[in-house]
Amino acid sequence: MAWIRTAVSLIGFGFTIVQFFQRLQGMETGSGRTMRPETPRDLGLALIATGIGVLVISSFQYRRMLRYLSSPPFDAIASVGARPIRTPVFIAAIVLTLIGIAAFISVFFRFM
Repeated sequence: MAWIRTAVSLIGFGFTIVQFFQRLQGMETGSGRTMRPETPRDLGLALIATGIGVLVISSFQYRRMLRYLSSPPFDAIASVGARPIRTPVFIAAIVLTLIGIAAFISVFFRFM
Protein backbone atom coordinates (compact mmCIF):
# COMPACT_ATOMS: atom_id res chain seq x y z
CA MET A 1 0.00 0.00 0.00
CA ALA A 2 2.96 2.32 0.49
CA TRP A 3 3.82 1.88 -3.19
CA ILE A 4 0.31 2.93 -4.14
CA ARG A 5 0.56 6.05 -1.97
CA THR A 6 3.89 6.95 -3.55
CA ALA A 7 2.60 6.38 -7.09
CA VAL A 8 -0.51 8.50 -6.48
CA SER A 9 1.72 11.28 -5.14
CA LEU A 10 3.92 11.13 -8.23
CA ILE A 11 0.95 11.20 -10.61
CA GLY A 12 -0.75 14.01 -8.70
CA PHE A 13 2.42 16.05 -8.39
CA GLY A 14 3.20 15.63 -12.09
CA PHE A 15 -0.26 16.83 -13.05
CA THR A 16 0.00 19.76 -10.61
CA ILE A 17 3.43 20.79 -11.94
CA VAL A 18 2.02 21.03 -15.45
CA GLN A 19 -0.97 23.12 -14.35
CA PHE A 20 1.04 25.39 -12.03
CA PHE A 21 3.79 26.24 -14.49
CA GLN A 22 1.32 26.70 -17.32
CA ARG A 23 -0.41 29.38 -15.28
CA LEU A 24 2.92 30.82 -14.13
CA GLN A 25 4.08 31.26 -17.73
CA GLY A 26 0.95 33.29 -18.45
CA MET A 27 1.83 35.80 -15.71
CA GLU A 28 4.38 38.53 -16.17
CA THR A 29 7.42 38.21 -14.00
CA GLY A 30 9.99 40.86 -13.24
CA SER A 31 12.94 38.54 -13.59
CA GLY A 32 14.71 38.15 -16.90
CA ARG A 33 14.67 34.36 -16.66
CA THR A 34 12.42 32.40 -18.91
CA MET A 35 11.97 28.69 -19.27
CA ARG A 36 11.25 26.73 -22.37
CA PRO A 37 7.49 26.36 -22.82
CA GLU A 38 7.67 22.55 -22.96
CA THR A 39 9.73 22.12 -19.77
CA PRO A 40 6.77 21.88 -17.33
CA ARG A 41 4.98 19.46 -19.64
CA ASP A 42 8.05 17.24 -19.95
CA LEU A 43 8.61 17.22 -16.18
CA GLY A 44 4.94 16.51 -15.53
CA LEU A 45 4.86 13.69 -18.06
CA ALA A 46 8.01 12.18 -16.53
CA LEU A 47 6.47 12.22 -13.05
CA ILE A 48 3.17 10.78 -14.27
CA ALA A 49 4.97 8.05 -16.23
CA THR A 50 7.09 7.23 -13.18
CA GLY A 51 3.93 6.92 -11.06
CA ILE A 52 2.36 4.59 -13.62
CA GLY A 53 5.55 2.52 -13.75
CA VAL A 54 5.66 2.26 -9.97
CA LEU A 55 2.04 1.05 -9.92
CA VAL A 56 2.65 -1.58 -12.59
CA ILE A 57 5.85 -2.90 -10.99
CA SER A 58 4.39 -2.96 -7.48
CA SER A 59 1.25 -4.73 -8.74
CA PHE A 60 3.32 -7.51 -10.30
CA GLN A 61 5.40 -7.78 -7.14
CA TYR A 62 2.25 -7.91 -4.99
CA ARG A 63 0.67 -10.63 -7.13
CA ARG A 64 3.88 -12.66 -7.03
CA MET A 65 4.01 -12.38 -3.24
CA LEU A 66 0.36 -13.48 -2.93
CA ARG A 67 1.10 -16.45 -5.16
CA TYR A 68 4.11 -17.33 -3.01
CA LEU A 69 2.10 -17.08 0.21
CA SER A 70 -0.59 -19.36 -1.19
CA SER A 71 2.00 -22.01 -2.12
CA PRO A 72 2.10 -25.35 -0.25
CA PRO A 73 4.32 -24.33 2.69
CA PHE A 74 1.95 -21.50 3.63
CA ASP A 75 -1.49 -22.58 2.41
CA ALA A 76 -2.52 -23.89 5.84
CA ILE A 77 -1.84 -20.47 7.35
CA ALA A 78 -3.18 -18.40 4.47
CA SER A 79 -6.28 -20.59 4.08
CA VAL A 80 -6.84 -19.48 0.51
CA GLY A 81 -7.42 -21.65 -2.51
CA ALA A 82 -4.94 -22.57 -5.18
CA ARG A 83 -5.30 -19.15 -6.79
CA PRO A 84 -4.43 -15.88 -5.06
CA ILE A 85 -7.51 -13.88 -4.21
CA ARG A 86 -8.21 -10.49 -5.68
CA THR A 87 -7.75 -7.98 -2.94
CA PRO A 88 -8.96 -4.38 -2.70
CA VAL A 89 -5.34 -3.23 -2.84
CA PHE A 90 -4.79 -4.87 -6.21
CA ILE A 91 -8.07 -3.50 -7.57
CA ALA A 92 -7.13 -0.01 -6.34
CA ALA A 93 -3.77 -0.30 -8.07
CA ILE A 94 -5.48 -1.21 -11.36
CA VAL A 95 -7.95 1.68 -11.10
CA LEU A 96 -5.18 4.15 -10.23
CA THR A 97 -3.08 2.88 -13.13
CA LEU A 98 -5.98 3.63 -15.49
CA ILE A 99 -6.38 7.10 -13.93
CA GLY A 100 -2.64 7.70 -14.37
CA ILE A 101 -2.79 6.66 -18.01
CA ALA A 102 -5.73 9.03 -18.55
CA ALA A 103 -3.78 11.87 -16.89
CA PHE A 104 -0.74 11.13 -19.07
CA ILE A 105 -2.81 11.14 -22.25
CA SER A 106 -4.59 14.32 -21.17
CA VAL A 107 -1.36 16.20 -20.52
CA PHE A 108 0.37 14.80 -23.59
CA PHE A 109 -2.33 15.71 -26.10
CA ARG A 110 -3.41 18.97 -24.50
CA PHE A 111 0.04 20.53 -24.62
CA MET A 112 1.38 19.21 -27.92
